[in-house]
Amino acid sequence: MEIVTSEFFQRALIGGLLIGVTAPLIGLFLVLRRLSMIGDTLSHVSIAGVALGFLIGVYPIAMGFVFAIIASFAIEKLRKAYKSYAELSIAIIMSGGVALASLLFTMGKGFNSNVNSYLFGSIYTLSTTDLYVIGVVTLIVLIAIRLQVKELFLLTFDEDAAAVSGLPVKFYNVMISVLTALVISVSIKIVGALLVSALLTIPAACSLIIARSFRQSVITVVIIGEIAVVLGLLIAGVWNLAPGGTIVLLLIAVLLLLLVFRRGMRPGS
Repeated sequence: MEIVTSEFFQRALIGGLLIGVTAPLIGLFLVLRRLSMIGDTLSHVSIAGVALGFLIGVYPIAMGFVFAIIASFAIEKLRKAYKSYAELSIAIIMSGGVALASLLFTMGKGFNSNVNSYLFGSIYTLSTTDLYVIGVVTLIVLIAIRLQVKELFLLTFDEDAAAVSGLPVKFYNVMISVLTALVISVSIKIVGALLVSALLTIPAACSLIIARSFRQSVITVVIIGEIAVVLGLLIAGVWNLAPGGTIVLLLIAVLLLLLVFRRGMRPGS
């Protein structure tokens, strides 16, 4: 109980609960649009922004967001250029992000230990400023999705039909890209850039197994994300484990259990 009542753990829990809502929600739209790898790409590019932030003395999360935004627009442009090979855009931007991050690492060797906390997550070091930033991002994401849920639903399942019906498809694609960049830039300090894509995609993968409608999927991803964050933080705190890794492994365990359960429920299995 001592760790639960400590101030750093309570800040970590608040930050984790907020990201446990937004990351799976945004991830659901990405997975349904078959863009699940975009989270991994933007997180790697964000690390380059974080490294630059340390190098020039600017708030790292803000620089990570700027880099993620630029990368998301670049992915959209390349997706249009390579319509038949959309995954090429993700591979190209990810390669560029990793290359730029490695270059910035060598230019600022003194801050490498700080950048590592963004690579692997450092939720216990969340500051009050970090919590305010995460809170604002959470509010923006929830308001945007609540106000545009019908439009996003149509865009997600049939982009051509959305365009024919008169929806400004380009605007909504940009909006999803910006929201994704926002969520990833604030998530990397919680679970780490190397693991943030798991928080985006695994709850969505779980919801595809048990949900029977889009509404159920939205509710399911949030519940799974929150359970994984809370249990992961408690387990990591009690046994002195890496919080980000613990959260992700719990998500994978939930996914495996659901797959086994579904297999067992099939007739003749």
